[in-house]
Amino acid sequence: MNYLLLANKQNKLNEEIIDFKKCYKTKDFENNLDVYVEKKTYINFLRLKNRLLKNNIDIAISSGYRSFERQQEIIDRYTNKYGKEQLNLYVANVGESEHHTGLCIDIVTKYNNRYMFGYSEFDKKEEYYNKIHSLLNKYGFILRYLKGKENITGYNYEPWHIRYVGKKAATYIYKNNITLEEYLIK
Repeated sequence: MNYLLLANKQNKLNEEIIDFKKCYKTKDFENNLDVYVEKKTYINFLRLKNRLLKNNIDIAISSGYRSFERQQEIIDRYTNKYGKEQLNLYVANVGESEHHTGLCIDIVTKYNNRYMFGYSEFDKKEEYYNKIHSLLNKYGFILRYLKGKENITGYNYEPWHIRYVGKKAATYIYKNNITLEEYLIK
């Protein structure tokens, strides 16, 4: 598996990019939906989760691998709800999403005994996200869409979207406050 695989608006993927034999099947944070995550990514997510639990921070998965068909459903729903302009800031087109790789996870945090995701009550969760982000690289993850780097990634800041790249790359990216795109052209 290429853990430095780049999926974005300039690097479109084909549908055969992920081998499901390398994915682990789990459940989302509500225990309702099946979620697939590349195996090494999932193992390191569990290690991160366990470390955060020691700091009284509980995280869970809200989204992992997405098929091209599932991505199109999300695009259609988001467009109907928010419009095309907002869509381009937060939702990748089919073939351009990291979710096609199985290497990224959208996380939710538990606050006052319930999981929250997205920007809902973000001011209450920001301190949690700062603690989470500071530990990501130790488990091979990066915060994929950084604040202030929208012109490079093409997407707005998403504190919930983490991406597995391996410890060496994650540490370099974190220490230098750069994006995966910047790392790959260094």
